[in-house]
Amino acid sequence: MNATDARAMSEDQLSEELLKLKKEQFNLRFQQATGQLEKTGRFRVVRRDIARIKTILGEQKTAQQAKK
Repeated sequence: MNATDARAMSEDQLSEELLKLKKEQFNLRFQQATGQLEKTGRFRVVRRDIARIKTILGEQKTAQQAKK
């Protein structure tokens, strides 16, 4: 996911995507602990996507507060 796609999503969609990514991150950690993880680079991608979504959600909340 890139920032342009994320900015086009609504707040509800972003929250849903964030929840999905956090579940995936948990599953990746579990797979790593049991020695079943094959794609270790996926950790980095998921972590950055989570940060990207949190940043965009924060920007949207700040913009809403500025309008008031």
